[in-house]
Amino acid sequence: MAIIASLPGINLFSSLPSTPPPNDPTSSSPPTSPPIPIPKYPPPRKRNLKPTPLPSNTALSLPHRRTHYYKPVRKGVVSSDGDRSVLIGENGVSYQLPGAPFEFQFSYSETPKAEPLAIREPAFLPFAPPTMPRPWTGKAPLKKSKKKIPLFDSFNPPPPGKKGVKYVEMPGPLPVGKYPKEGKTREEILGEPLKKWEIKMLVKPLLADNRQVNLGRDGLTHNMLDLIHTHWKRRRVCKVKCKGVPTVDMDNVCHHLEEKTGGKVIHRVGGVIYLFRGRNYNYRTRPQYPLMLWKPAAPVYPKLIQEAPEGLTKDEADELRQKGKSLLPICQLAKNGVYVSLVRDVRYAFEGSPLVKIDCKGMHASDYKKIGAKLKELVPCVLLSFDDEQILMWRGQDWKSMYGETPSTSLPTKVGISSGLDVSDKDHDDNQKTMLSSPKMTSLWKRAIELNKALLLDEINLGPDALLEKVEEFEGFSLATEHSSPAVILSGDEPGSGISTAEFQDDPDGGNYSENDTYSDDYVDNDVFYDIEDGVSSVPLGSLPVDRIAERFRQELR
Repeated sequence: MAIIASLPGINLFSSLPSTPPPNDPTSSSPPTSPPIPIPKYPPPRKRNLKPTPLPSNTALSLPHRRTHYYKPVRKGVVSSDGDRSVLIGENGVSYQLPGAPFEFQFSYSETPKAEPLAIREPAFLPFAPPTMPRPWTGKAPLKKSKKKIPLFDSFNPPPPGKKGVKYVEMPGPLPVGKYPKEGKTREEILGEPLKKWEIKMLVKPLLADNRQVNLGRDGLTHNMLDLIHTHWKRRRVCKVKCKGVPTVDMDNVCHHLEEKTGGKVIHRVGGVIYLFRGRNYNYRTRPQYPLMLWKPAAPVYPKLIQEAPEGLTKDEADELRQKGKSLLPICQLAKNGVYVSLVRDVRYAFEGSPLVKIDCKGMHASDYKKIGAKLKELVPCVLLSFDDEQILMWRGQDWKSMYGETPSTSLPTKVGISSGLDVSDKDHDDNQKTMLSSPKMTSLWKRAIELNKALLLDEINLGPDALLEKVEEFEGFSLATEHSSPAVILSGDEPGSGISTAEFQDDPDGGNYSENDTYSDDYVDNDVFYDIEDGVSSVPLGSLPVDRIAERFRQELR
């Protein structure tokens, strides 16, 4: 250690490395290369500033949905190519082709009634042009087959034992002794009206079947017409299941289905429609329409929400919108639901409140705006806002109640009970109390009187005896009316017995039945009948509600 310590330039207490020697330029050793080589990237490509050439057909280059294309239009022809033209009219944008039975539209049932203000894309037909060649798919077109493929239709079905042929539904149902006829008009194709047992026979197999046509937010579209005829080739009835916006007005959907397809709606449950093709339907002679190759862009319509709606100033409308924020919604709509009773619910809600709100959370914005536009026409009402995914409506100044004017009902606080009319007019005027019933209650009373379930008394100041006589007379009449149709009122054998019974007869209609009706022997309640032979009522004395009222009046007199 002493020898090492005596050597010059050595520090035993230093942990740092010794200073490296200076670079010697005279040394011939090459410099050391780094352990990882530096990657070399190719130079960046230059952008091609030349515009891409446009396709030969402008119909194949649609503008983007978010484009700023805006062209104001007026009612009439927007563009035309010979006999083929694009029209703007009451039904929005429609397309006219030579030889077509009607003007084609993308949606027949969900087109707003307002006239469009502008279009969002160039006006051209969404159908294939008649001179358009086959689009190139990378392969040459196949040669025409030399085999003669037999064509089968409803009037020429395949033989029962033939293989490789799908089932084709024959025409019918036809009455006994009658055969199918070639029809051209809708009435000739439909034939005679279906009977109830025929409708049940046609509808029952389709109740639990999922072979159907789904109708969504766009309603009855143009391409669905060909799809319905495809279903009719295999079956006589086409099942159409509707969900979403079109279910608000199912009558409108049924109307367009019958008008455009030529069929007949024979049954409807909620959002499900059963469309009959006709007794004399022939698939080969069906109307054939060209298919739309794409969905046209919807035109621009007037705004549904206005700052100052009909009959209101801007301040009044803002005040109603502020009140609507604290208003509870009458219902919450589910996405792709069935809204058959929505119009009726809104009308009932307007009977109790001038403002009505519907919760539409989770739905698409276009869906609840379309629902609001339908409610504006069907209820009718005035739309105030779509804020917070909710529809706020005002019933308007010209609103009229469904039940008409509400009559005032006058009821006395005390009724004379000693005899028929013991209370004087003066006491009657002093003790009279006027009550105002609700419109719905008034409608229910009117309905009960029409069905002979309630009796309207012309005289109010009746004593117990006179009131009991009226009740007994009405009770016999109401029982006969409720449990028989028609009924014959028979009096008892003993004079003055005051007992009446009803002799029930068979129903002359006989065929008026419902699919959900269930019949059993336990339906008839035997307690409401009297014993004709004994002439004595089975109801014990003092058990009627009138007897309790009379007993209470007797206690008040004491």
